[in-house]
Amino acid sequence: MKISHTVKISVIGLKAHGSRSALTILGIVIGITAIMLIMSIGSGAENLIVSQIGGMGVETIAIRPGQEPTGPSDFADTLFADSLKERDVEALKKKSNVPGIVAVAPAVVVPGSISWQGEVFRPMIMGWSAEFLGEMFDVYPAKGVFFDDIDIRQKAAVAVIGYDVDKELFGEVNAIGENIKIKNKNFRVVAVLPQKGQSAFMNIDEVVLIPPTTAQSYLLGIDHYHEIIVKAESAEVVPRTKQDIEITLRQLHNIDDPEKDDFFVVTQQGMVDQVSTIIQILALFLSSVAAVSLIVGGVGVMNIMLVSVTERTREIGLRKALGATNQDILTQFLLESILLTVIGGVIGIVLGSLLAFITSLVLSSVLDLDWAFTFPISAAILGMSVAAFAGLVFGIYPARQASKKSPIEALRYE
Repeated sequence: MKISHTVKISVIGLKAHGSRSALTILGIVIGITAIMLIMSIGSGAENLIVSQIGGMGVETIAIRPGQEPTGPSDFADTLFADSLKERDVEALKKKSNVPGIVAVAPAVVVPGSISWQGEVFRPMIMGWSAEFLGEMFDVYPAKGVFFDDIDIRQKAAVAVIGYDVDKELFGEVNAIGENIKIKNKNFRVVAVLPQKGQSAFMNIDEVVLIPPTTAQSYLLGIDHYHEIIVKAESAEVVPRTKQDIEITLRQLHNIDDPEKDDFFVVTQQGMVDQVSTIIQILALFLSSVAAVSLIVGGVGVMNIMLVSVTERTREIGLRKALGATNQDILTQFLLESILLTVIGGVIGIVLGSLLAFITSLVLSSVLDLDWAFTFPISAAILGMSVAAFAGLVFGIYPARQASKKSPIEALRYE
């Protein structure tokens, strides 16, 4: 029998039980939709973060405490590591140690909120050089002036606030000279940043900068830094500068084996690779969880096909009486199974893409992110392949059961 005729018969068989066919493919649709949505959002997040990292400049190098993380859970360990201290900063500033560095800015992160006359706001509070932030992100005060190195050395209680912080706390009041409270300590506002939005890993509009020494001594009670940001002379000297940093810090920390480093150095390309790897691993993990529903959907296809074989016993007997072979019957029911899963795959791809597109629009408008919709071709190919494979695997048993039926016994079936 021609394959075209077999396909036609299979389609007629599926149409005859439209509601059943629709319910059968529901599990496949859900599974493929979930995979498409996860992969698309993951790809969009990766593109967004990579572009944000690029905004920091290729000359920027980050030094972080602790051993280099190999997975998402390891990043928490770096927050509690205390291996980067003032002596490291002073050593990095010496041209004899690292000739390629033009600026060094240690940083600490201060959890908590700020307040002013009863108004409370939860920004990103950082102990960091305001001048370094201005040069890195090309943002300078709309009002007031940055605090300088003298303020940092004197542990001055001064602060630079972002645009949203100014609007939320002060409204129409001029913030310059006003005192805000951070952990019950007063900080005098010396500068307000213009509206900038998201840059790299921070929203400039929601940031509060204070001298890192002040944050260490009066807010956190620590003598180490959470990160040291350095700027190289140019992109060309970044690899050599990275090596010089590692050599300098190993000598200070008395480390002979690089595998025992209590710090790690990350360039912009390194950050991009790290973020890409982590997002891809998470997306694959979530996709594998979503793929479980495909197995459930495949089992559903097999069950329905077995029911269909039983209900169509007389039809099978009649076809065999008219000359259809066991191979013809097996091919027919196997095609029906594959058609069900492939149709489910197509619907899942379309539905998943539509949901991913809507999600990207919501994230772009509501969260004000530069989030671009991404159609994951690999996920679509994977989804269709898995759907067809599921139809083949879970359709073989019902198809074989149908092909084994005796035409005489089948015609007698009531």
